[in-house]
Amino acid sequence: MRKLDRTTCAAPPCLGGYQHGAHSWDDVTPAHKAEIRTHLEAIQRRRCAYCEGDIDTLGQHIEHFRRKGDPAYRHLTFDWSNLFWSCDQTDSCGHFKDHGAGPYNVNDLVNPCADDPDAFFIFQSDGTISIRHGLSAADQHRASETLRVFSLDAEWGRLRAMRKIAVSGYVNDADTAFNAGWPPDDIRAYFAEELQIAQSLPFYTAIRHVLTERQ
Repeated sequence: MRKLDRTTCAAPPCLGGYQHGAHSWDDVTPAHKAEIRTHLEAIQRRRCAYCEGDIDTLGQHIEHFRRKGDPAYRHLTFDWSNLFWSCDQTDSCGHFKDHGAGPYNVNDLVNPCADDPDAFFIFQSDGTISIRHGLSAADQHRASETLRVFSLDAEWGRLRAMRKIAVSGYVNDADTAFNAGWPPDDIRAYFAEELQIAQSLPFYTAIRHVLTERQ
């Protein structure tokens, strides 16, 4: 999960044609859903908002952060701030949140547009995600619930394996640089170049943490 900036893209004009109480999500036309996805892509690229996986590989759906089926949040069905692009896997992310996670309080979840996930998590070279030390009890709970509800850190799960593969080459590069005794400035310059290239790759946050959290 990485910080997303919704201000980089205005709300799709088509959303203005739908109103809570008069329409349901099923009324949104395929053309309008395509328009929404195009706007979400401007914010997320072609990456899941939660796991950062490649949606061309993992499938995709438009996800409601606050569930559209919950009576308390139905009024947000067409609210731009409530829409994300999620992968289509059932064992994690949006589908798992809505159908597999069990009870939760949505206000306890880290929202990638409203919060900075870097403040809550550290991605490890073995594909796991750790909760940062020094958080308040409330933020520790939010971090733990986010990992649980989106199933982002199952101990031997699919996502852990995918992240481990994604970072493996960078781990080797980092080990080589540190073990060879490169000057710190040279290491930072090299890693900055690598990160610039990796920005568009799946699991970018895991790559970034592997290269920066150990400096």
